[in-house]
Amino acid sequence: MTSPEIQHLLEGQRAFYNSGATIDIKFRIAQLRKLYAAVTKYQDEINNALREDLGKCHYEGFMCESGLVLTEISYMIRHTPKFAKRKTVATPLAQFPSHSYRQPVPRGCTLIMSPWNYPFLLTLEPLADAIAAGNTAIIKPSAYSPATSRIVEKIVGECFSPEYVAVVMGGRAENTALLDQKFDFVFFTGSQAVGREVLRHCAEHLTPAVLELGGKSPCIVDATANIPLAAKRIVFGKYLNCGQTCVAPDYILCDKSVRDAFVSAVIDQVRVQYGDDPLANSNYGKIVNEKHFERLCSLIDNDKVVLGGKSDRAACRIAPTVMDGVTWDDAVMDEEIFGPIMPILTYDDFDAMIDSLKEKDKPLALYLFSSDKRHIRRVTTELSYGGGCINDVVIHLATSEMGFGGVGESGMGSYHGRDGFDAFSHYKSIVDKKTWLDLPMRYQPYKSKLYETLLKLVLR
Repeated sequence: MTSPEIQHLLEGQRAFYNSGATIDIKFRIAQLRKLYAAVTKYQDEINNALREDLGKCHYEGFMCESGLVLTEISYMIRHTPKFAKRKTVATPLAQFPSHSYRQPVPRGCTLIMSPWNYPFLLTLEPLADAIAAGNTAIIKPSAYSPATSRIVEKIVGECFSPEYVAVVMGGRAENTALLDQKFDFVFFTGSQAVGREVLRHCAEHLTPAVLELGGKSPCIVDATANIPLAAKRIVFGKYLNCGQTCVAPDYILCDKSVRDAFVSAVIDQVRVQYGDDPLANSNYGKIVNEKHFERLCSLIDNDKVVLGGKSDRAACRIAPTVMDGVTWDDAVMDEEIFGPIMPILTYDDFDAMIDSLKEKDKPLALYLFSSDKRHIRRVTTELSYGGGCINDVVIHLATSEMGFGGVGESGMGSYHGRDGFDAFSHYKSIVDKKTWLDLPMRYQPYKSKLYETLLKLVLR
């Protein structure tokens, strides 16, 4: 799409939004129902697209993408009428007599830019929130997941007219052309590097934005952890989608006293979950493209590999890899891994390790495996991170009852459920002042001692 075509598309959406068509709650619910029906209808095509782009098996595709989309849509169908109601708040005595309330209204014309690693989930889940809140939306899916982008385009085209919801296909040129336009709100999921560029463009128009980014998410295993269960759950979360998950445990910080037991348990779990030859496992996915494949291979230090390290260049597949004896000086610790490589670092002083984490960039997620209440309290109250789990990984994002988002370098703003509705809404603060009484003490001339006494009584 050319820049003039994108501008024309946005102008059409602005005219549609200004008509007031999206304000009606029944209209929003009807659109969500259409979207739900289409996702259900095209389930096989969605799964096939995810298999083509990322090698995901149908089970994982439904569990981690289309199933979660259906959950979010159905949640919004049930709760949008309540979310969209104005909420009465207390009125100060000084403003008597009046009624004060907060009224949620749509942002307006929104842009949703989605990534390639969960290309269906991270496109249609924010779209459901945008529709529930009463916005129009232009969707820009990733060029790195073309098959999934095509099925998204098909679903959106079947459900909605382009002046309401539209998909813009393409690459960097289209990204730039979109960001040059003045939207009312931008929702971006992707890397920190691209997130900075998105925010720069938003700043030009003073456009509010939610940025869902990433970072190196630590996973701490202390001496009190249930080692077999910790290994089982960490292996699941680390190698899900071949590690191409923004909230995957990026690296392990393991207490030195349980390091050997943990490494042994991880090796056993990789074999249990993926088999002796994971590259022959049809349910194990692939790296999205050759560029990322080469980057990941360059991070593997064969001298520290205790499991895996094998790869299939032609198929862009890397076996689940475990590296032990890793230090902060290793190349694998210089950047977010975003792949099936598990570096294991050790510590011998929990409190010193926690203090050192405070000096690092704020991660999108943090995980702690422990039964020590003091350790749990320190991690949950002192460290700054987007969200996480105690004695599990990844699952905190799979609920519409809690917001999901980053903090600091890992992002700004959140979504899912109520938080998603709020992200795509503006809350007006309104005072409805009654006309049957008009207290005179706020008007000049300010001479009455009685009014001064009353003012001091109510403003305290």
